[in-house]
Amino acid sequence: MQKIELLAPAGDFPSMISAVQSGADAVYFGLKEFNMRDSAKNFSLKDLDKIGKICKGVKRYLTLNTIIYDSELNKLESIIKKVQGKVDAIICWDNSVIALCRKYKIPFHVSTQASVSNSESAKFYKKLGAERIVLARELNLSQIKKIGKIIDVECFIHGAMCVSESGRCLTSQFLENKSANRGKCLQFCRREYIIQDEDGNELKLQNNRVMSAKDLCTLPFIEQLKKAGIKTFKIEGRNRSPEYVKATVSAYRQALDKKLNKEEIKELIEQLKLVYHRGFSSGFYLGLPTADDFSKTEDGEAKERKMVLGTITKYWPKIKVAAVKINSGKLQLGDEIYIIGKNSGLSRVKVDHLEIDYKPVSIAIKGMFVGIKVPKCQKGDRVFLIKKTEGF
Repeated sequence: MQKIELLAPAGDFPSMISAVQSGADAVYFGLKEFNMRDSAKNFSLKDLDKIGKICKGVKRYLTLNTIIYDSELNKLESIIKKVQGKVDAIICWDNSVIALCRKYKIPFHVSTQASVSNSESAKFYKKLGAERIVLARELNLSQIKKIGKIIDVECFIHGAMCVSESGRCLTSQFLENKSANRGKCLQFCRREYIIQDEDGNELKLQNNRVMSAKDLCTLPFIEQLKKAGIKTFKIEGRNRSPEYVKATVSAYRQALDKKLNKEEIKELIEQLKLVYHRGFSSGFYLGLPTADDFSKTEDGEAKERKMVLGTITKYWPKIKVAAVKINSGKLQLGDEIYIIGKNSGLSRVKVDHLEIDYKPVSIAIKGMFVGIKVPKCQKGDRVFLIKKTEGF
């Protein structure tokens, strides 16, 4: 069996570092233009050298996967010229991007936005020079196997599912003039709606959010996916947090590296439930989704949430101690925290010692500066308190 690539999302530097540290074989990310996650922090052309240093031995795929207009072609070509040699491939589907990738000899992968769902489409893109196709999410395992014999295929294995055909949705465009096909989706599908007829009679759709799909999670049938001829397993989530990236990449890294038993899979799923999700579904892989594959919450079902706590004001690397200014709430012995930084990535720490003015304390409140033992971090890194979420 060929080695399967694990591809992780990176919407910012903490997420990218978390992906690399957790075992991703490749990362995909967007610039501030022409990518389908416009609301993520994203990156600039100036960041590409730093990305190269972070991703030693890890492949870098750039997303240029929105619709392109005539007025943008010059800017697009300028970007593609500048990324030459700094990315391993471009993920795209607009023919203007494909043509420029061919012109500048940059490998390209066809985005799921192209909704490739059959062998003839796969042959077409292969003739154009595509190295890989990110298949439409609406395919089952037998359909994927057939297409995978023609060209290398990439499939989503975890993360948000769109109720629209491979994400081609017009709801945000109609309601707020924000095009999802330009990366500006406002997630109206995730809301609770009331239906009203012409006589004013109302029906409240509460427990069945008819447009809000659960998240995809393939861990329960990961061994079937391994045998489906898929080249790359892709995790969705460029709009999600570094802790989500760390949890998902770590879980699927374990699942790819060995065959897990039922108890091990159950344990990993419980770990995934700690970070943001909308409930879990098998998507289309094992058959068509049912009413059980729609989410019942608007704000997610994570068993943990993070709350802003403070900022690292100084770090002493020899003794691995940081000074933290508490900006909100309080910090107590036994609490768990996240430390998140642009260069540090993400660390989860259990607080077992606190000091103020060289004296041990049990609590620090807003406005205080407190010393804690932590892994490597930097001045300016943010500190978050981890709290259990009630109801989950």
